[in-house]
Amino acid sequence: MYKNFVVVAVLAFGVAVGTLQMTVVVPLLPGLEQRLGAPPTTVSWALTAGLLSGAVSIPLLSRLGDMYGRRLVSLAALALLVAGSALGAVSDTLAPLIAGRVLQGAAAPLLPLAMGLVRDLVPAHRLPSAIGVLSATIGVGSGGGMILAGLLDGDHRAVFWALTGLGALSFALVAAVVRETPVRGAGRPDLAGAGLVTVWLVCLLLAVSKGAAWGWSSPRTLGLLAAAVAVAGVWVVTARRTAEPLIELPMLLHRRTVGATVASFLLGFALFAAITTVSAVAQGALGASVLQVGLYLLPTTVLMLAVSVLAGPLMRRFTASALVAAGSAPVTAAALWLAVSRSSGTDLYGAATVLGLGVGLGYAALGTMAVEHVEPTRTASAGGINALVRIVGSSVAGAVGAAVLAGGGAGWSFGVAALAGLLATLFAALYGTFSRRELA
Repeated sequence: MYKNFVVVAVLAFGVAVGTLQMTVVVPLLPGLEQRLGAPPTTVSWALTAGLLSGAVSIPLLSRLGDMYGRRLVSLAALALLVAGSALGAVSDTLAPLIAGRVLQGAAAPLLPLAMGLVRDLVPAHRLPSAIGVLSATIGVGSGGGMILAGLLDGDHRAVFWALTGLGALSFALVAAVVRETPVRGAGRPDLAGAGLVTVWLVCLLLAVSKGAAWGWSSPRTLGLLAAAVAVAGVWVVTARRTAEPLIELPMLLHRRTVGATVASFLLGFALFAAITTVSAVAQGALGASVLQVGLYLLPTTVLMLAVSVLAGPLMRRFTASALVAAGSAPVTAAALWLAVSRSSGTDLYGAATVLGLGVGLGYAALGTMAVEHVEPTRTASAGGINALVRIVGSSVAGAVGAAVLAGGGAGWSFGVAALAGLLATLFAALYGTFSRRELA
């Protein structure tokens, strides 16, 4: 039991460190705008680049984990995180900073890789608790990134050096504690698919983030949207003809996994839309420091961790889809709260508390919802697809938030986050009902 706890704790720490890089730049964006003299829609790519890199890395490195070992690939992902963090720390301009963020994004697959590892290393009766802790650790890392940036006074150099150290520590712990599991498959990675996914996502997110500045009917915006649709179409066709595609479309849309797919996208969108807008409101309207932004979101972080501890026992009594629906409802309430009232610190603290309850429960249950109906050998793939759509949702939220906030629409941004949370609630509830009838 003690050995299992240590393994899960080490992997959870790695997932948390890998998640820190996803949110740590959120409160840094206003300062980077001033230091680099770039508009918000351009600087926002310091956030979007890391998320986009993570979206592509998840299926690619998950597949490599199946081929060469998940421990080995986890160590490689942590090494890229360390390299990207060091590059960001020494960057004086936006281009190398974004390059560092691309390398950091390679840490995003640590969650599906860790899920695959615990599936092989942890006894079956402890698996729901282990997966719940790993899934909820993403939320802890998300809030922790805000706090880390605040403790280091918004200095991007210090923040990236801290990530360098944390990544190196996690690398050492995984190397020392986690043993390799059997290699599950052979073949080769779908590099062409990775390239096509990258191109259409870049086109889509660039059009969304810059659409307000360029004009939604401008040739550049419409051209990028058309290119995104065209390249996505080519990717779908090639993925169906490839023996081992980057993303298994049947699994993405299968009736046993589509519930987790849609809910994960919507919750990822809702969380990032909420926290990026909280950061902008706190630093803009309320004049908060970067540290204060982290403190405003501290209840979210603490409650995510607390709820993750309770998620395992809850999942033995309730279905994963019911818990996802139950978690999505408070996310909706928190975003609605801020859409209506955000004029004081009390509003931010209160909404952050409700947000933490919801995201902690929803994220913890999503991991189980994604893998509970798949074969053990497909755990990493299913977990990877679930994490992929969550990060794509987060990426879209970052791009949409940059466009909306550039026009001064914090209320609209929170409103869109509330809508995503509401749709996640309804979809998870309906999917749970459908699944129970099908299994009956």
